[in-house]
Formats: sequence, C-alpha cells, structure tokens
Amino acid sequence: MSVPGDSVPASARVVIIGGGVIGCSIAYHLAELGCTDVVLLERAQLTSGTTWHAAGLLTTLRDTEAQTRLASYTQELYRRLEAETGQSTGLIECGSIQLALTVAKAEEMRRGLRAAQSFGIECEEISPSEVKQMWPLAFVDDVQAAFHFPNDGRVNPTDVTRALAKGARKRGVRIIENCPVSAIEQSSGRVSAVITGKGRIQADTVVNCAGMWARQVGRLAGVDVPLQAAEHYYLISESVAGVHQKLPILRDPGRSAYIREEAGKIMVGIFEAVAKPWKVEGVPQDFTFDEIPPDWDRMQPELERAIERVPILAETGVKVLFCGPESFTPDHNYLMGEAPNLKGFFTAAGFNSLGILSGGGAGLVMAHWIVHGHAPMDVWSVNIRRMHPWQNNSRYLADRTVESLGIGYLDHWPFRQWESARGVKRGILHDRLAAAGACFGESAGWERPNWYARAGQKPVYEYSWGRQNWFENHAEEHHAVRERVGLFEQSSFAKILVQGRDAETALNRIATADLRLPIGKVVYTQFLNERGGIEADLTVVRLRDDCFFIVTAAFTATHVKGWLTDHIDPQLHCVVTDVSDAWSMINVQGPRSRELLASIASGDWTNEGFGFGTAREVQIGYQSALALRLTYVGELGWELYIPVPFTIGVYETIIEAGKRYDLQHCGYHALNSLRIEKAYRDWSHDVGPDDNPLQAGLGFTCAWDKPGGFIGRETLLRARENPLKRRLAQFLLEDPVPLLYHNEPILRNGMRVGFITSGMYGHTLGGAVGLGYIASDDGVTEEFIRTGKFELLIGNDRVAARASLRPLYDPKSARPRS
Repeated sequence: MSVPGDSVPASARVVIIGGGVIGCSIAYHLAELGCTDVVLLERAQLTSGTTWHAAGLLTTLRDTEAQTRLASYTQELYRRLEAETGQSTGLIECGSIQLALTVAKAEEMRRGLRAAQSFGIECEEISPSEVKQMWPLAFVDDVQAAFHFPNDGRVNPTDVTRALAKGARKRGVRIIENCPVSAIEQSSGRVSAVITGKGRIQADTVVNCAGMWARQVGRLAGVDVPLQAAEHYYLISESVAGVHQKLPILRDPGRSAYIREEAGKIMVGIFEAVAKPWKVEGVPQDFTFDEIPPDWDRMQPELERAIERVPILAETGVKVLFCGPESFTPDHNYLMGEAPNLKGFFTAAGFNSLGILSGGGAGLVMAHWIVHGHAPMDVWSVNIRRMHPWQNNSRYLADRTVESLGIGYLDHWPFRQWESARGVKRGILHDRLAAAGACFGESAGWERPNWYARAGQKPVYEYSWGRQNWFENHAEEHHAVRERVGLFEQSSFAKILVQGRDAETALNRIATADLRLPIGKVVYTQFLNERGGIEADLTVVRLRDDCFFIVTAAFTATHVKGWLTDHIDPQLHCVVTDVSDAWSMINVQGPRSRELLASIASGDWTNEGFGFGTAREVQIGYQSALALRLTYVGELGWELYIPVPFTIGVYETIIEAGKRYDLQHCGYHALNSLRIEKAYRDWSHDVGPDDNPLQAGLGFTCAWDKPGGFIGRETLLRARENPLKRRLAQFLLEDPVPLLYHNEPILRNGMRVGFITSGMYGHTLGGAVGLGYIASDDGVTEEFIRTGKFELLIGNDRVAARASLRPLYDPKSARPRS
C-alpha cells in the first residue's frame, strides 16, 4: 500500500520500533524471508541512539555455541552486504588477538580456544613474540599467552546499519524516521497496534529494538525488559606513526581494555570492573547523537593502565575522550524473543555493547522466529523468557550493572558467583543454613547453599581452574548422600498448579508422559516443541482429579509458565497458578533417608507403603508436608514440600532426628556431581529445544500411544525410523586429576565428534564425569562407543576417557527403588 510522505500506514504485518543496527537487521532479514509488509519506526534518525558510537568490533568467540554462531553469521553477512546493496560497511578483516596476563587466564583461554574450534572458529595460540611481530608498538613483557583469531575484524557501525536499511527498503520495507511511539495497544492477550505522533498502525507483530529505551517501550506494552544504561568510555589518540588498518584488534582483559586502529590513530576502549549506571530513572527521549560529559577523574586510572599496553600513547596527545551510554542486562546476555505475557510482542535489545558483532545473527534469528514461530537454533541463553518480573526493579538493575558492564573482561572462573545485587530472595531457612556453614550462590535471585564450610572455615570461594577450596567439602557432601543421608534445601524450585475440570486434557497434550494418573502418582516428563525438541524437563504430581502440581527449576519458571499458557487451548476450563513462594522444599536423600523420615513422620515408609514415584501428605511434628518419593541424585530419597510458615518446625525436627543417622547438609555442587554421576540430564545444559528425547536417551518418558498424542510426537515417530546420528553419552576421565566443566571437545579415534555439555568431579566414580553429545553420520550405537578410543581436550591436554550410553553409576537404577 502506498503512503504519502512520512505518514504511517494504517496497518502492517510487523512494526519494528528502533532504527539501530538490530532493528535494521531484523527488517532486512524479514524482507529476505519474503515478509515485506514491515514498518520500521525510528524516534529520531537511524543509528542515533548507541549504534553510531559503537566501536564496530567483530570478534567471534562468545560464551555459548549459539552466541558464537550469531557472531560468525554476522561476519559472513557483513562481507557480502556491500556487494548486495552498494553501501560500504567499512569492513576491515584485520583479525584479533586476546592476551592472557596470568597462568589462570591462559588456562581459561586455552579451554575457550578448544571450544571455539569445536564451533568452527579458526583460532590458534601464539607466543608473546608473535604478538610483537603483529603489533610492533605493543608492550608484551607481561603476556603469558596470546590467542589469534585471524578472521575477526571491524566495521563502521553507521555504514553497516545504512546497508541493512538499504537492503530492507529494496525489498519493500518502509522506514520512517522522526516517529516516536507513544503507546502500544493489545487485545485478548495479543499486541494489536502502535500509536505514534503520525498516526496509529494496526500490527500483528511488534518488535522492540529500542536499545537503551527498550525497557521504557516494554512498559508501554506491560512487558518487562530488564536492562540499564551505563557509561562506556573510549579514547582516540592523535595520529601515530606505524599504525595501519591491518593491525589486529587487541583484547586485553587483564587491563579491561580493547585497542584498535582508527584512521591512523589508536582507539582504546574500557570495560571497567566497577561501572557507573546512567539515567536510572529512564533515558531521555531527546537524547540523539549525544555524549555524556566524561568523568576524567574516575576513568584516568583505568585509561592509564590500558595505555601501558601501547607505551607510545603516553607520549601521544588525546584527540577524543568519549563517553556514551550503552545498555546492559543483569546476566550480560541479550534479550531476545517473544514476551511471556503478550503474544506477538518481541524484543531484541540489551546487547551489552555487543550489538554490532551480533547484529546480523540476531536479525536472522528474530526474523525466523517471527515468520516461523520459533528460533532457528537453541538461543535459551539470550531468550527473554529466562528473565523474571522482579528483575525489572530499578535499584536491582542499577546495582547489577555496576558489575555486568565489565564482566566480559574479568576472569570467567568455574563456579564464579555474581557479587552485586545479591540477597534478592531468601528462603525462610536462610539464617539456619548460614549458621550451618552455607556458602551461598545465586540462581533466579534465590540465595542457595552451594556448599557448606566446616567449623573455622570461611564460606567463601577461592577461585581457580583446579580444585578450589571447597573441593573436600564437596567430597564429604557427595559421599554422605551415597553412603548415609543428606539434606538439600531446594525451596527455589518453581511450583505451578494446573487446575480445572479440563486440566488433565490440557496437560496430557503438552506432556510426553501419560497424565491419566491416579491421585498421588508422580511422573517425570518433558514438554516438547513441534520439532520434537525439549522445551521443559520436569515432574508432575496428580493431587486431585482436577489438580496437578508441577515442579521445575527456578530459572525456567517464566518459560514453563509461558509455555503452558501458550499451549493450553483457551476453550478448556484450566487455570495455571504459580505457587512457588508459598511452599518450601527440603530434599532428604541417601540410603538412610527412609530410617530417618520413618522415625519422625506418620505413615508407612516401606517400599510397599510408599513406592517410588508416589506422593502423599505426611505429618512431621505439628506440621504437614507433601512428600514425593523421587531422586535427582540416584539414591533412595524424598522431596518434602512444606507451606512456608511450617518449614522451620519440619527442618528442626529433621535436624534433631538426623543426628542419629549422621545427616549432613549438602549443597547444589553436590547435587550436580551426584546427578552427573547418575547421568541425569539438566535442562539448558544437556537437553534443550534442539535436542529430542531419543537423542537424549529419554524416549522412555514418551507415552507413544496415549489418546490424542502429544506435541512433537509425529516428528519423533519419524525420527525413530532411522539410526540416531547424535546421542548423549557419559564420560569418565581415566586420570583422576583433571577437571571437567563444559564445552571440552570430545575426540573419538582422534576426530572431534562433540563436546561436553556439563561436567563435575564424580567422587564415587573416582574422577571427573561429564555428559556430552556424540555425532556420527553412520549412527551412534553401542558398538560405535565400544570400538572407539575416546579422549577429551582440556586446554592443551588430551585426556583418555571411558564413554558409555548407560549410567556408569547404578546403571539398573536399583538404589532409588531400594
């Protein structure tokens, strides 16, 4: 439909809010997919928010496979954009070098290098002298190791955005500048229109790409978009002799800096460890191509430390000291995807100063998501549904941004904990667990005991890539559960009620298991997408004919609730209610758990009286609890769900009685090592939207013949007809010293066949244990495993490993049913 001048059309299939690199990339990729009824609205001019002052770095290695793939595709796109559109992107393929100034950072980077190679990234370790050859002006005497990525580069952010916009316009997308959005309308739980100063646009889909303003735009729609602007600095020197375009980008985490050439000058950018939030109350609407007055006194020590990397800068004048805002998220990952509470409203924002290097990939993913209804790859790490409503709290965002801006340049220690904005959610037993020696970690805002200190030991982490200071504590907790009895406080787990006369019908279509259950039966099940991928991994209890109780990990709560509401037929009489904060959970596990609980609780706790996979109400002292006979550690045990006001009484009764059975407090690190030894899967690590139950060894959860089937069933039935070319296996290192964390490449007969998805030290098996997928075009069978020589790449070392498709600990699962 033609529209005169700058007026807006009456309707559009997709309205994009924001004309930075992300918004223009989504418009470009939507048009490439044939979706051209698209309007992009920019409140001022294209790139006028943060895109125009971005450094334009294109570095490929990121924390996850998905984010690395986004960065890799972005490079490919930018290489062809100029030929396609006629608009230069300023691409300079200069490569990048990352420096390690400590032995620990070198170990981190070596592990990262191996992961990058598994993801298809070309990279190699180089010596300090080789750095000097590539960057003659650099000081390298303090460099322990360096890592070269020859295909990295940089672009001109404004030119890239113009090229994307030009490509989108060529295919019919309308881009309207100086058109701020003032309101967003919705109807029956779906976005319906946007209101602008130039008129109303009815829309099927709205995409929030407003950058620093995305949180404010989200509020117009009633959608939480937790991000916060912060000051971000770089300087540009006067001209320096010997500086040229092909100098690799220097990334110097030890000095919180990146350094690159800029038109014969040198740019030095800073990601300081202690940052300064900007405009916590909201970013001004008229902030356009603007700067923030630099706080030289605050930044001078940071800049002086960074300049030491290129000593000639100390003798060179500063042409520009720039301070401009960027937006950052609470976990330093992007915010992408459809809102959990408003259908058709998508967000792509919060790129943590990485928008240029991820812009192409983000546009590709979002366009596919909008057109096809799902992302083309597993992007859980950046999915907005990992966030929780409380994270939109202004003070929380400001306090966390102090740390999150610089987190990418800090040491990425195994088990590293956030230090800022802590104590958001504390269970009723928090003080008692602290008195017992708990060292707390944080998940979804919850303070949770990761391990317990002994008397006289401080419950604090001392980080390293080897055995950390809590290794022996962890061993004791692990053995306590295997040999006696351990107590885990797991109140952070999300608890959801699905109620109504049609609850069974609604849930039975979503879950793989058959939920036509007797009251008191517990099942382990998955929720799948239409492609057979695992969207949720959880337990379901039937409490009444019309009431089911769902338990899932805390960090998945928003996603699981959103999945339920998205897939329950609105014509059915069924209500979903989050009751997480009303119930505590104490998990008692180990071979003596039956003796302990039978000594304090009502009822028959024998196998005959309380079978595996059943639930019932029990009385403990003056309190009642819902007891589920389940395990996530591979032992006899029960989960106790207790109304919060009664929790302390139950806990005190268990602790007092537990003295007779040598009960031990146990943390989440022990839970993790115990479950990996038993080869129990963890959603978002070992299973996710791109992994199906057959590949993951979870086909037993599928009720293939239940009436009505389940979402994803038809895809899985087709997959069953062919050999599995990818399967999850368990690995045990033959050397008891090295440690596994994740992303370590798996070698079979010297060839890469996969990488570790989760790992921990298995104190019962006597070595580090990991789970990871193995791929083979000829199929992954027992014989394929038996006839192969397996090794894991840990940094520069190859370590022999035993591989198995069955759990190496208690393969027949006799212990949980004992």
